[in-house]
Amino acid sequence: MNGEAWAMVAVAGVTAGYALVSRRLASTPVSSAMVFVASGVLLGPAVLDVIDPERDAGQILTLLEAALALVLFSDAMTVRGRDLRFGGFLPGRLLGIGLPLSIGAGWLLAWPLLPGLTLWELALVGAVLAPTDAALGRSAMTSPRVPALVRHGLNVESGLNDGMVLPFFVLFLAGIPGTSAAEEGIAGVFWRALVLSTVLGLLVGGAGGRLLEAAQRRKWVSREWAQLFVPAVAAASYGLGVVVDGSGFIAAWVAGFAFGLALRRSRPAGQAAGPPEDAGPTAAFSERLGDLLASVSLLVFGAVLLGPTLDDLSWPIVGYAMLSLTVVRMLPVAVALAGSGLRPPTVAYIGWFGPRGLVSVVLGLLVLEEGVRGVDLLGRVVAVTVGLSVLLHGVSAVVLADRYGRWREEATAAGRELRETVPVPGSGRRRVPGW
Repeated sequence: MNGEAWAMVAVAGVTAGYALVSRRLASTPVSSAMVFVASGVLLGPAVLDVIDPERDAGQILTLLEAALALVLFSDAMTVRGRDLRFGGFLPGRLLGIGLPLSIGAGWLLAWPLLPGLTLWELALVGAVLAPTDAALGRSAMTSPRVPALVRHGLNVESGLNDGMVLPFFVLFLAGIPGTSAAEEGIAGVFWRALVLSTVLGLLVGGAGGRLLEAAQRRKWVSREWAQLFVPAVAAASYGLGVVVDGSGFIAAWVAGFAFGLALRRSRPAGQAAGPPEDAGPTAAFSERLGDLLASVSLLVFGAVLLGPTLDDLSWPIVGYAMLSLTVVRMLPVAVALAGSGLRPPTVAYIGWFGPRGLVSVVLGLLVLEEGVRGVDLLGRVVAVTVGLSVLLHGVSAVVLADRYGRWREEATAAGRELRETVPVPGSGRRRVPGW
């Protein structure tokens, strides 16, 4: 019990310490993700052994699942149809073309570099490392020097691709003998994880949104409790997905869409968007809570996965991690944006800022729980890839945002017409995750 208490004290100390200097560090290359991951490595068995993966395994997985479910729900809740209509060619191409190509490229490149894995295990590597996490390159999405179209596109892509990769993940997992998904069979997984979980998410999210809107309209609910209502709906949708042996994550993601849509559609005709009915202020508490849980999750990642992996590195794993952050991301982005009218510096900027984070960590740990034959290798690949992403994307975010901003300003001053400068109406309302 003392060990668990000390772990709690250590995690709380890191969180409080970063909070006190968060504004000071915001303009430096030292990101919060770097601080939490490095603290995790220090507190884990590789150094101080304050956090014990074996002793705390149950609590760790619960924390990570709660963080991902809340982040999925909150991200989906704030998505609007206009996010894809105005400047929608960018997130639409990144999600519709770039994401499937990234999964395929990750699958193919894993084959020569990670020998010993089966076809479906290689596919699982590609799926786990495909989703991006905007928070790891926050300056890339918040710098006013970066065109709104680019910031908006990267933000929408990151908010949606984590949920879109889940069907690939559960189907690939079902193809691996011995996993719980394989016991259900492809047909069972399709029915429970994709169909039933989606239906439950739509029902719970839609009903929750309508109930909250009705209570707000009648002034029955305070702003504070309206914000607390959101994580309750997220937890209910996730829990129901688990109860039916489906996917709680898919249920939470779909519920977020339905919840936000119900809030907006239930607004009386002619009423202007804004508080209290608008999803923005209602989601504020859930977003902050999601940020906190995600930060702590990265600390746990450093202790449980990255720290032990640093003692057992190999060139094939490091090589695949580097290719995952470059070729596997940047080549599909270049293909997806071909013919879009965006200049090469913009395509390169968007291609580089595809950091891997919370989703990859949680999906990787879920694979570890399944006991897949190549689980140790897959876990090490995920650990090194996410670890390098935290370091490289964190360090480069401020520098590259400024350099790209200067290029755009110089091109505009020279009289060049840039599609990158097309305004994105309403894009300022979407939240960029902060750490």
